[in-house]
Amino acid sequence: MKISQIAVLFLLVITASTLVFADGIHDPQVIIHGAGGGQIAQGHCPQCVGVGTNFSFTLTSSSQNFFFTNESGHNWNSMSLIEKGVPAADIQCHSTLFSSCTTETLKNGYVEILLSNGGGRAQWKDHGIPNGANFEISFTAKDGGWPLVTFNGQGRSGLTATPEPGTIALMVTGLGGLLSRRKLWRNRHNS
Repeated sequence: MKISQIAVLFLLVITASTLVFADGIHDPQVIIHGAGGGQIAQGHCPQCVGVGTNFSFTLTSSSQNFFFTNESGHNWNSMSLIEKGVPAADIQCHSTLFSSCTTETLKNGYVEILLSNGGGRAQWKDHGIPNGANFEISFTAKDGGWPLVTFNGQGRSGLTATPEPGTIALMVTGLGGLLSRRKLWRNRHNS
């Protein structure tokens, strides 16, 4: 086998191995959407707590809902939630307000849950959490997946482009294929 073929096979095995580690267990979930379960809503919300750019709250049970109103004076195109208690690999996150939701382990064991509308996705340019809008953060888990934990949140008005791991793996595999093909073409014309 040629080196280029071995490299492509290696990349294919690594990409496939990431799929093996995906499991069907009901991991702790974070769901961000408009207050009341739908799209973003403006106006009076009796259960909503007004928050600025930086805010915090404490989760006291494994399934809990929090209602907030963005009173920061800025439209948020991204939002970050920082916690220490559940590993990043165990957290699933979903949102109808943001195009991307990723988790990352930070220093000292802290975990960042980052929601953003970056990456040049035109259909998400008007999404996020506008100033004065009501939104809900829901936590769900089976078998006590969320412990007692305090979250520090931050809403941002700047765009943050965060490539997803699947996108990076696909790009590396494609580049490996192109390089292999180019080497094969070069070998054919040199002989």
